[in-house]
Amino acid sequence: MPSKLIVNVEPQESRVALLENNLVTELYIERKQDEGIVGNIYKGKVTKVLPGMQAAFVDIGLEKAGFLYVADVDVDRDNLEGFLEQSEDLEIEYERRDRGRRAPSQPIEDLLRSGEDVMVQVTKEPIGTKGCRITSYISLPGRYLVFMPTGDQIGVSRRIEDEVERKRLKKLVRRLKGNGGGYIVRTVSEGVTETEFESDIRFLTTLWNRTRETGESVKSPNVIHDDLNLVLRMIRDLFSEDISQMVIDAPEVHAKTLEFVESFYPHLAPRIVLHDEREPIFDAYGVELEIERALGRRVWLKSGGYIVIDQTEALVSIDVNTGRFVGKRDPEETILKTNMEAVREVVFQIRLRNIGGIIIIDFIDMEREENKEKVFETLAQELKADRSRTRILKISEMGLVEMTRKRVRDSLSRTLCQPCAYCDGRGIIKSTTTVCYEILRELRRVHTHDPRSRKLKVNAHPAVVDLLLEEQSAHMERLERELTIRVSVKADKGLHQEGFEVLPF
Repeated sequence: MPSKLIVNVEPQESRVALLENNLVTELYIERKQDEGIVGNIYKGKVTKVLPGMQAAFVDIGLEKAGFLYVADVDVDRDNLEGFLEQSEDLEIEYERRDRGRRAPSQPIEDLLRSGEDVMVQVTKEPIGTKGCRITSYISLPGRYLVFMPTGDQIGVSRRIEDEVERKRLKKLVRRLKGNGGGYIVRTVSEGVTETEFESDIRFLTTLWNRTRETGESVKSPNVIHDDLNLVLRMIRDLFSEDISQMVIDAPEVHAKTLEFVESFYPHLAPRIVLHDEREPIFDAYGVELEIERALGRRVWLKSGGYIVIDQTEALVSIDVNTGRFVGKRDPEETILKTNMEAVREVVFQIRLRNIGGIIIIDFIDMEREENKEKVFETLAQELKADRSRTRILKISEMGLVEMTRKRVRDSLSRTLCQPCAYCDGRGIIKSTTTVCYEILRELRRVHTHDPRSRKLKVNAHPAVVDLLLEEQSAHMERLERELTIRVSVKADKGLHQEGFEVLPF
């Protein structure tokens, strides 16, 4: 069944959902207040060179400086291949002769100086406390090609498997490109004509000339090229022959998108559709329900089993459980069935939630090696549909699968949620008993610092106060007798359960 792109545009945010077989498989969100910066080009100023890390920090005008690794400094065109390996944010895979990353030809301290201006491009969004990842290997993506102004190579997406077609595309680009820059042929280029390539090259060359001129005329730090907005990026990056429609709910955005498509990709114009129904577009296509489901820890499987997804700073753990599913005969078959069902749901959730980095999947222990292999092969097969690069290791003896997924933007939960004000993202808080004991110790501490204080006041959360005056009252009375003090306790609903005040009065 053909896929669809469902677009919801509001003044404050834009949302795009990719539907495959009527299921939401990917979700992209861009808020006006924090629009993504991947792909933006800046004229930056080097603020610090770190020889020990072989990297530098570059001020590009954002809150946090960008991080520039030595291998991403454009001085050696042979190193371009190393950069291509990292450029998964463009959802492109590249043809390379050498799989290994080449070592930098020079140390960072010989390449950059503090205070020096440098043109850089963002390859990864700032995540958590980390600034953005940047490179000086500039790339400008078009519909069919990615232009590399500082390179001279021609690459072809590995997803174009037909060798004859690969040679045709490479030959075509080599003839059209002239002497300026390198090009990467994108996956959607399969079967395109010379005219379409010419149009893309003309567009990209003009864009680069304009960017370069802006960079020469402005002072650092400054942005010199903004990437396309979310809707237009979806046209550029996702709108392939597999997409039957892009349905947009905002008339103005629909008109502008249609204008853009008619100018650059006229064959796609009939597939741009306006949603003019009264029902909100994400409700009509079931997207809102999937978003709510994607924010929960526990996801139930049809069999009665479930998976639990926990995100931490270091990694994401996914635990598979049989739950209510007990099977009828062989326990091993029950476990296999649950694991197989979990594989598909895990991949679905990884894509929908845009989970990246290190992922650990804890499958239910299987005794038979053939079953382990079956689960692993199914996982590898399901991940082929994922545009982000993944790497998986065989199931360990403990039933664990270690995998990595390329992360270039925040996960869905980081985009839509914030740490709990109560537990600060820990998922747990101190018990009322623990807080009571902390209060008793603080009373002793305050009295030690000021022995003349005979009256002390405690302000605490109502639940803590109740426990302090009831179950823990004997400890309070003992402390009052020992220190010869009088303690007044008051409940304050505005305080965190872990928070309290001890004041003399």
